[in-house]
Amino acid sequence: MAKIELKPVGTNLLKSVSGEVVPGLERSNGFPSQLTCYFASHRFGCQVCRWTAAEISKLEPDLTAHGIALVGIGPEETGLEEFKEGGFFKGDLYIDEKKQCYKDLGFKRYTALSVVPAALGKNVREVTTKAKAQGIQGNFTGDLLQSGGMLIVAKGGEKVLLHFVQDSPGDYVPLEDISKALNISANVQAGERPQCNDDVCTR
Repeated sequence: MAKIELKPVGTNLLKSVSGEVVPGLERSNGFPSQLTCYFASHRFGCQVCRWTAAEISKLEPDLTAHGIALVGIGPEETGLEEFKEGGFFKGDLYIDEKKQCYKDLGFKRYTALSVVPAALGKNVREVTTKAKAQGIQGNFTGDLLQSGGMLIVAKGGEKVLLHFVQDSPGDYVPLEDISKALNISANVQAGERPQCNDDVCTR
């Protein structure tokens, strides 16, 4: 887990879905007043991101029971309404229009050349197959080059408990690892990745 400085991230401005502009990680006075799990989406229209958001949201009842906040961040408003209507994510949503939090947290940007093999990788194909099986669709609108990740911060910003950076769009943190980082026991069943072969994960 790479070392990151929370203070500059906390001063970045995010826009809530209601249009209110707020400091990035400062969800109250100072750094978060409660343990917080931040999910940074690659793109709201991304099929894999929608599945990942739905997967993480399985933890929401347990997070709430333990006083843990669940926060989602997207790099742009494109696809937001459809994302909200689909009910993929159960936490609060914000937009990082300048993508400054993404930069400060080391969430990389692909190039026009590198995004193609990344999007065609095995992890992406596996999750896409799982998403299709659950009726989760996606589109190719918006910024295709921005990757995402996850950040879990202790109350008051005292400590980073988890900092995950996607290497490919299909990478995500398993629910078991999230629960372990948060030191909670969650009664949820993770969505299993299908095994890829010649007949599965070809699209």
